[in-house]
Amino acid sequence: MSLWQHYLRPKTITEAMQALVTASKPVAPIAGGTDLLLDLKQGRHPAVNTLVDVTGIQELLALEIREDRIFIGAAIPVTRIILAPIVIEHAKALVEACELIGGPQVRNVATLGGNTAHALPAADGTIALLALNATVEIAGTTGNHELPFGELFLGPGKSILKHGEELIVGFYLPIKKVNQASCFKRIMRPQGVALPIINLAVWLDRDVDVIKNIHIAVGPGGPTPWRAYGAEEVLKGNSMNEDISRVGLQALLDQVGFRSSPRRANSDYRRHLVGSLFIDTLNNAWERAV
Repeated sequence: MSLWQHYLRPKTITEAMQALVTASKPVAPIAGGTDLLLDLKQGRHPAVNTLVDVTGIQELLALEIREDRIFIGAAIPVTRIILAPIVIEHAKALVEACELIGGPQVRNVATLGGNTAHALPAADGTIALLALNATVEIAGTTGNHELPFGELFLGPGKSILKHGEELIVGFYLPIKKVNQASCFKRIMRPQGVALPIINLAVWLDRDVDVIKNIHIAVGPGGPTPWRAYGAEEVLKGNSMNEDISRVGLQALLDQVGFRSSPRRANSDYRRHLVGSLFIDTLNNAWERAV
């Protein structure tokens, strides 16, 4: 039995939006399809009549500097992001996160747009983008608009995207300045390709021995991708040392909402693991910010 009846390949965002609105319903966009096709095959996704393939839209395949920001198209394969010099230079945490998405074959087709649209609270690319203070561009039937990346999510597997009416175009990241750096790390089971038990990303701005500014994202820290704002406020303006790192960690633990997963880890185990993960990631970002 076919998983879909119609397959469309628009060449522009305008054509894609028209296809989403006018095609035989139910309709769904597809790029890499590494999640969607498996979910359809295993019955975890509602039946689809029409798939709209967005991989022929050049705007969604762009990866470039636009004025003072980096633009990463939503349909770019993850492998291309990993190898892109401008991403390596300006968003190291995203490179490190993308390197851990699936295996090589998956990364060759999987996309950052799909990784985030799935709206999982511990998706590697999502946690990196959150720490990097990304902005997401969304196309709708009335035009395109941007919003802060964290506002995209409503809950596990739920986003603000209007099904069949909106599409992620891409992501904007700030250009890295002198004494700024980022780092992403995760802990997973040793089977190889697996979802993270816990992951964490740090971006910081260093002024000699002082943490001038910092962003910390943790997954799964709650029902949506989570920023440790309390820990960030504790660390800002303080000299980097073991004492302030421990204070920042405690602030994180006071607010984080780790959940238990029967397949991965319970909340207590995650609280135990996050200590060393946080200190290690923070120290790596600090050492890079020179």
